[in-house]
Amino acid sequence: MDKTIKCLLLDVDNVIISEVIEIDAELGDPNCKLIKPYLFISEEEMKPWPKATNQTEFMIRSEDILTIADPTPEIIEKYLELTA
Repeated sequence: MDKTIKCLLLDVDNVIISEVIEIDAELGDPNCKLIKPYLFISEEEMKPWPKATNQTEFMIRSEDILTIADPTPEIIEKYLELTA
């Protein structure tokens, strides 16, 4: 199965690159699973997100995401290298 890797804008200063899986959930419950999210700093620098945990899967409500975009092929390649 191909991974769905997306750019998620959570707020003005937080762009996350992550594998995203949509989950069926009750209204208001988290419905997106982020797998191995990385904070995008620049094309050369991405850091595991959030830094305060070793956990690699997180649930988030789609309502808490400002926008979702497709990353460039170069960003996907860098992300896959980091998460291999």
